[in-house]
Amino acid sequence: MNSPDSVQAWHAVCTKDDLIPNSGVCALVQGHQIALFYLPDESPDIYAVGNWDPIGEANVISRGILGSVKGELVVASPMFKQHFSLISGLCLEDESQRISVYPVKSGNEVKIQVSA
Repeated sequence: MNSPDSVQAWHAVCTKDDLIPNSGVCALVQGHQIALFYLPDESPDIYAVGNWDPIGEANVISRGILGSVKGELVVASPMFKQHFSLISGLCLEDESQRISVYPVKSGNEVKIQVSA
């Protein structure tokens, strides 16, 4: 959650050509490790979430397995296989856990909105 004094700014991260279809990569944006997932058959086609797995306590989400559970796009942590929504960040197995979700703008250039 952002403090009232925080400013949301858009940061250019990469181009869409830098991303691997149906896979994740990690980017460091304003000190935040962000997991980017490029899903060319979905709309939107790029999702950005925090790379920190709160259950495994490691920065590994970008290496997770993509899929869907009951129609919801998810990434499964590579450590203990919990599923996190790419839309809300909520853990499907433990609703007390979640990962951060970041707004994305994409054309050829991919931009992520994070607190400045």
